[in-house]
Amino acid sequence: MSDAHSTVAEPELDVTVVVPVDSGDAEVEQVVAAFAEQLERLGRTWECVLVFDGVRGPAWERVAALEARWPGHVRKLHFAQHFGESECLKAARDAARGRLLFTTPQYVQVDPIEIGTMLAALDEGVEMVVPWRTPRVDPWLNRLQSASFNWLMRKINKSTFHDLNCYFRAFRADKFRDIEIYGDMYRFLPLIAQREGLVVRELPVRHLKEWGRAGFFGVGVYARRFLDVVGVVFLTRFRIKPLRFFGSVGLFLSLVGSVILGYTILNRLLSENYGLANKPAFLLGLMLFSLGVQVIGFGLVGEIIIYYTQTRNLREYRIERRWDDEGHDGDRTDA
Repeated sequence: MSDAHSTVAEPELDVTVVVPVDSGDAEVEQVVAAFAEQLERLGRTWECVLVFDGVRGPAWERVAALEARWPGHVRKLHFAQHFGESECLKAARDAARGRLLFTTPQYVQVDPIEIGTMLAALDEGVEMVVPWRTPRVDPWLNRLQSASFNWLMRKINKSTFHDLNCYFRAFRADKFRDIEIYGDMYRFLPLIAQREGLVVRELPVRHLKEWGRAGFFGVGVYARRFLDVVGVVFLTRFRIKPLRFFGSVGLFLSLVGSVILGYTILNRLLSENYGLANKPAFLLGLMLFSLGVQVIGFGLVGEIIIYYTQTRNLREYRIERRWDDEGHDGDRTDA
């Protein structure tokens, strides 16, 4: 009896290009043509997976012409509603047949000639290539905001990346499948990949074009970016050591609270006319001290949960190369 769910293994390709599409006016023809020209010139087999994130419009209708021009090379996925770029990347990653994987915006952001440079880096053993758009061609205010954001991330995470905002990236597909992404964490894939032990290289590329609004964004956008930064710092530095994060915050709050409490109590002991009743400083100190103790408690609970539920599954190392008993050099592999 035949299995209705059985599938025939599809041939592996050299490169899969992933294009998340969230606008009906996406320049899908230019993106596919740019990759097709360069990859065929380099003699690479390829496919392009277009993931429509709850949109159709003219871009969806134009895919038929792309499928006719490059039969067997263009595939499309469609979400019933908007789920975000992280879900687009995961869906395309699961469907990809290429050994190497490119992610690109829905327009030609970077000079296509850089595809060859990035492929050469992957062929050398690099597992993720991160572009650095230089010089930038977008408005100066956008460049200033981007530079400030990347400077902050370098200081906080002790990284060397100059352009985390560029989503034109290249990966070894098998390594990319090991990275968990969700929410807006796709913005910080280079940091997460580096934290996972992958070999990540940043390469300067020629910037051609930039979509999006110019100028300042709304307060909500900056608030979400700040929370994203806090989240990625926690994931990359304190994922298995939550007590260090919560403990540092809790100790700081408790210390400030203790200083305020000590000051008010000392005044009460030294002065008969100084009462603690209706003293906002005393209440503030007591609140900060109590809050600090609770935050430290959160960290302890996190440590207990990790110890009893995740210790056997956690792996903080990656074996880059192994040797057999006879001293032969084996392939690079994970433990």
